[in-house]
Amino acid sequence: MRLWHHQLIPYLPQKMLVSQWRELIAIKRQWEKETLIHPLVSYVKEYNKAYFSNYTHKVYLEMKNRNIRCKDIYTQEILDFANVKIINENLLFKEHDNEYLTICYFNLKEKYLRGIISLKEWQLLDDYYIKNKR
Repeated sequence: MRLWHHQLIPYLPQKMLVSQWRELIAIKRQWEKETLIHPLVSYVKEYNKAYFSNYTHKVYLEMKNRNIRCKDIYTQEILDFANVKIINENLLFKEHDNEYLTICYFNLKEKYLRGIISLKEWQLLDDYYIKNKR
């Protein structure tokens, strides 16, 4: 389980984006049941649920932008969970800093090297990272 760095969402390969969506649903449900103990995502519990909703909304919009079908009921489920009426783009997890961007980049690079991500998909990620790394 992992939340990809928010800046990488538009560059994720389709299968990674869809997997992220599924993980968001799983995180929400585990959080709700108070069983969310995964070391890579448990930090979300330290935030107001609106942060999680904001991140989820970014993933949702990217899926819509790519014409990836998802059930609106899941999006509504997450928004209801957070009791959010308006998405605030400024709500970002502090863990999603430059170091985390680099961690995610190299995680995705490994997926490319192992054949999970195509060359074309990798080039989009790589180009973004090289242009924006600080």
